[in-house]
Amino acid sequence: MSFTVAIDGPAAAGKGTIARAVAAEFGLAHLDTGLLYRAVGAKGGDPVQAAKGLTAADLERPGLRSLDAGQAASKVAVIPEVRAALAVFQRRFARQPGGAVLDGRDIGTVICPEAEVKLYVTASPEMRAHRRWLEVGGDKARVLAEVRERDARDSGRADSPLKAATDALVLDTSEMSIADAVAAAIAAVRARRQGLTTLA
Repeated sequence: MSFTVAIDGPAAAGKGTIARAVAAEFGLAHLDTGLLYRAVGAKGGDPVQAAKGLTAADLERPGLRSLDAGQAASKVAVIPEVRAALAVFQRRFARQPGGAVLDGRDIGTVICPEAEVKLYVTASPEMRAHRRWLEVGGDKARVLAEVRERDARDSGRADSPLKAATDALVLDTSEMSIADAVAAAIAAVRARRQGLTTLA
């Protein structure tokens, strides 16, 4: 049976950590869809052609977790043709036998609106900037400014804006430990899986 978990949210809210933990707990494949856009941005040149020619090897490029790669990803992600080129790959991954966890910004709303579980992981801009600063260093004020700039771009784009699906469970991790956030997500997924098993 295919079982898809869609996890959305802004940068540095904890969705990647939660997605990896959920995938490990239930033995599901995991895709960080942000890496697709980071890889397209890092390739340079025509972003539409880069998206169409993206390979698994491109996701292993060094530096894809950097602030610069994140900014480049956000810029190419506003291009509808880039999003369309990457959507097919994501949907195929999501419906693979055994199930999958995908984390990104439009998984529950656009890529997999039929996902069995949808989570929206968020936190205050200040908390997310602090987490990102601990991760990459640099100037704290610049990191916060870039987080806010990216939030505005991701939420304001015409195509697939960042927002919670109407049926998503919202997890605000501002005051939560990693362990508590992971536990809440796992509990939500487990309850849904048990419910589907009962229905079957």
